[in-house]
Amino acid sequence: MRGPGEGDRRDGRRADGPASGPANPGDRATAEEHTDAPEGRSRRPVGDRRGAGSSDPDPERGSGNSGWRLFVRDIASSVFAVLLVGFLLFAVSGVWPPLVAVESGSMLPNVERNDLVFVMEEERFPGERAEQGVVTAQRGAETGYQKFGNPGDVIVFAASGDKAGTPIIHRAMLWAEAGENWCTAADPAYLGGLDPDDPRCVADHAGFITKGDNNPRYDQATGLSGPVRPAWVVGTAEFKIPGLGWIRLQSAG
Repeated sequence: MRGPGEGDRRDGRRADGPASGPANPGDRATAEEHTDAPEGRSRRPVGDRRGAGSSDPDPERGSGNSGWRLFVRDIASSVFAVLLVGFLLFAVSGVWPPLVAVESGSMLPNVERNDLVFVMEEERFPGERAEQGVVTAQRGAETGYQKFGNPGDVIVFAASGDKAGTPIIHRAMLWAEAGENWCTAADPAYLGGLDPDDPRCVADHAGFITKGDNNPRYDQATGLSGPVRPAWVVGTAEFKIPGLGWIRLQSAG
């Protein structure tokens, strides 16, 4: 016989026994998460789920933003480096732009087409016996002063004072005073048949008589320019970087 409530106790034992499933609710949730998944697929544990409102960043999106930031930073640093180099060159030379590209062969073989030439203000570091900051070939031959393979300074100047035109890079050969017959002091080989009695031989103002190293005549004998006034001089050529001027000439063209 069963006493009162005995059947309830057995029912209770059956209800509360281990056969009814895990007692830990967390274990049950995890088990349900795995066993309810379709066959052949395992579902992610509840603890790994991301809710719709999760603030975790998207890895792919973050990577794209990071790459874009690196690209912008690289461009900005490159521009800054170019500006810094330009500023330093200007501080040394006193001329802007401090670099000019050679586009003709008039100074061959000492300065070639497509060379990039550094130009400095002529008064900054003048050579011995300079005239207006420039040592002429005539004086350079007397003192042993040379630039680009020959006596005297190579100057960059505006032909006949035309600063809107393309600057000329030629050698300063000699200095002529106003009213002086410069042909009598010049080398007859470079006069090109210009007679010293020709009115063109008399300088109407003081300036430099110039010539390209590869040219057979003085610029003043060909009519390219009158005697080059000091105010027309941009600066003296100091050194060259072979071939690098090609880039600048292409961009300018």
